Amino acid sequence: MNYLMNKIKGFVVEEDGIGTVEMILILVVLIGIVLVFKDHLNSLVESIFKTINSQAGRV
Repeated sequence: MNYLMNKIKGFVVEEDGIGTVEMILILVVLIGIVLVFKDHLNSLVESIFKTINSQAGRV
């Protein structure tokens, strides 16, 4: 009986769920940043790919 009570207490005190909430909040912030700077990121990626394509011909 004591073993069962210790398991129940351990389950109640467990804090593994906090990591999940933190990960969700980080993802929400990252998605928000991407949405705010979407145009800038799009032009940056296009510029990088143009540079890669132009430099690939030299190889």
